[in-house]
Amino acid sequence: MTGSLNGLVDLTAKRLITANSENAVEVSELVLTDLAAYLGLDVAFLRHNDHEIHATRLVAQWPIRTFVPDPDPIGVVYFADADPVFAMAEWLKEPLVIRPEPKTDEYQQTIQQGTEVPQISLACVPLLSHDVTTGTLGFVKYGDREWLEEELNALKTIATMFAQLQARLVAIDRLQYLAEHDDLTGLCNNRVLSQHLDRRLESGQHGPVAVLFTDLDRLKSVNDLFGHTAGDELIAQFAGRLRESVGDTAFLARQGGDEFVIVPHGPLELGQAEELADRVRLLLKEPFTVGREFVRRTASIGVAVGLPGKDSASDVLRYADLALVAAKGSGGNDVAVFTDAIARKYLLLNDVELHLRDGIETDAFVVHYQPEVDLRTGAVVAVEALVRWNHPTRGILLPSAFMPVAESSNLAAVLGRKVLHDSCAQLRQWRSMGLARDVKLRVNVSPVQRVAYGFADHVARVLEEFDLEPSSLSLEISESFVTDDADVNGDTLTELRALGVSVALDEFGAAYSDLSRLKALPIDTLKIDRTFVQELQEGSDDLAIIRAIVSLGEAFGLGLVAVGLETEAAAQTLVQLGCFQAQGFLLSPPVDAAAMAKILAAGTIDWQTG
Repeated sequence: MTGSLNGLVDLTAKRLITANSENAVEVSELVLTDLAAYLGLDVAFLRHNDHEIHATRLVAQWPIRTFVPDPDPIGVVYFADADPVFAMAEWLKEPLVIRPEPKTDEYQQTIQQGTEVPQISLACVPLLSHDVTTGTLGFVKYGDREWLEEELNALKTIATMFAQLQARLVAIDRLQYLAEHDDLTGLCNNRVLSQHLDRRLESGQHGPVAVLFTDLDRLKSVNDLFGHTAGDELIAQFAGRLRESVGDTAFLARQGGDEFVIVPHGPLELGQAEELADRVRLLLKEPFTVGREFVRRTASIGVAVGLPGKDSASDVLRYADLALVAAKGSGGNDVAVFTDAIARKYLLLNDVELHLRDGIETDAFVVHYQPEVDLRTGAVVAVEALVRWNHPTRGILLPSAFMPVAESSNLAAVLGRKVLHDSCAQLRQWRSMGLARDVKLRVNVSPVQRVAYGFADHVARVLEEFDLEPSSLSLEISESFVTDDADVNGDTLTELRALGVSVALDEFGAAYSDLSRLKALPIDTLKIDRTFVQELQEGSDDLAIIRAIVSLGEAFGLGLVAVGLETEAAAQTLVQLGCFQAQGFLLSPPVDAAAMAKILAAGTIDWQTG
């Protein structure tokens, strides 16, 4: 132990520089021991202030005292409940010295009642960070003691060191918190989630381990209408409801965006986890308050369980994520559990992703055609080109099996160009046979194609290559196009219409288009979604919807085509409502080019049996 105050300050600096979150209390106690021994004191303590709750918390002391006036087992004293001298520590800026003298008699009596020490001499030195009092170093001598100016100056220097340590540890803790938690919701992030699941799934742990993967349905509409700040507010409120609902019974993490993962702490069977998921969905029964608006949302939840020693964290998260995709696929506001069927679908998606490019390059994709018929005459008025993949091991695959993968990559544009080229070539061949003179060719166009630079020029080149008039081609876009980037897509459609190519809006009625945008788009045909057509009959709920679409088509001067026609009753109802063109299995399924040539040669399809 050095014999000078400067040596004491130097020793304190050496001790505090080694302190970290793990040993800060132990190091602080060593420093207090040094100070008390050098200054001949009976008590030394370190306290930190919490200005949010207006309290002070005991951090370290020497010696360990069982009679300190801290009512809380963790040493928290609220300034509002403290004696006047103690309360001064909340905003203290200079050392405060209390010695036995008449003006401190009341304080001395308070100390005597709590400690049985008749008189004390006290020095309180504030810990300052800029102009904020972050804590206090306190020193007590039983009886009287004179506090020299050089001693107080040394203690002020040491208090500054403690304040710097405190700020450093707070910063480290904050960085650690940010590294492990989501900033918006305060929930754990992906890294901590993976670590938690790794521990839960170690061999020998109790299982099954349930994982619930949930996200809000159609959050994009909230962002589009109110802005992303409102979307973030809704996400934070949903996280708060999750936290309040599961409490200490489950581990919560934000996966990203509006996706959350719930891992119940105890073992849970799949059925029990599904019941929990249903309860979580009920959290959305009450609307959210976003700004001054009340917003209602639903959630989709995927459920999976993993077995310790068998499944990894990534396995179970993938299973739950795939179940979530299934829940979304059913329209949202649903709970889906991971099953063998979902697993097979996942394997198919992997297979598709691995072999899609090879399929395109080796001409494994073929085009089938479905006729569009005038129900009044049975005349074939158009044919729709529908791509199929002749997979080497899985046989013929429909677009639903491969288009999502194609559209998530740049292959959708490549495949789309191939379908346009091959179907236009086929139309030219039919016409060289004297067929399809007045029949329009309809070809679906993917979103990737629509936004591609020079798409209209590409269409013009294909038409020129096969000597086809633009009016013989109709390009179909999905209704979700109406809510996409209208400026970019609208320009593309305008270029196509200027070329003479017609444009049809497919799946109309399924996405609730903004009619103001619909009116502004250069389209000429609405293809009514099959969900309204398949079971259409007198008295059905779909009747009113079809009637409204027919009226809309008449008002905007648009042609109408009903898709998915399967029954005579539906066909008769369509004619009565004024929708005269349709396609569907009642008329003909999609067929290859040779079979389509025979239908075109016949010219008509008789759909009536009586």
